[in-house]
Amino acid sequence: MKGDKTILGHLNSLLAGELTAADQYFTHSRMYDNWGFPKLHERVAHEMTEELGHASRLIERILFLEGVPDLSKREPLQIGQDVPTMLKNDLALELKVVKHLREVIAHSEKAKDYQTREILESMLADTEEDHTWWLEKQLGLIDKVGLQNYLQSQM
Repeated sequence: MKGDKTILGHLNSLLAGELTAADQYFTHSRMYDNWGFPKLHERVAHEMTEELGHASRLIERILFLEGVPDLSKREPLQIGQDVPTMLKNDLALELKVVKHLREVIAHSEKAKDYQTREILESMLADTEEDHTWWLEKQLGLIDKVGLQNYLQSQM
């Protein structure tokens, strides 16, 4: 099924964002592990896997629409040097993805590509209700209990 070229461009742009998020989560998870924070390592490694799942769904849709997935592009990684910065950088990336997903969902609706819209709505729910929510919760905990208590709870 030949897809709308604008939607294919948007899907490839979203793909770059998902792969960037996976790379950033991969790096941060390994840093957490190296620093002795297994709970953060496990959760962020899980987020990386979910980002790769999102990327896979985008690739499948691009191929179905007879496009070519572009896995060569990434946005610049924002690797933090401490836990709060890492969490903030990950949250900023997720919020950017949320905004982009909403834009492409609107375009898919306008183009009457309801299947793409449905795939992206599922990704949006996962991004907002899981990834973004968890990151906001962690930053809130740091504010409430202090960084040292938070870090101790992640050991």
